[in-house]
Amino acid sequence: MSRGVSTKSFKACIKCKALLQPDAQKCPVCGSADFTNEWSGMVIIVDPEKSDVAKLLGIKAAGRYALKVGV
Repeated sequence: MSRGVSTKSFKACIKCKALLQPDAQKCPVCGSADFTNEWSGMVIIVDPEKSDVAKLLGIKAAGRYALKVGV
């Protein structure tokens, strides 16, 4: 198990599933202010233009995203 940052130290944007720091007030990806701590799975997109995963998930911006978001 890695000793890096805990994945649960992020909150997820309900609208676009971007993972953000707990103190974020607004999602930098979609502008939403609706967040949840109930999420699972993580994908990190480095280059959405070249990523088949990003295209499959509809992700247009680089960053961390939750695979499943619970409301």
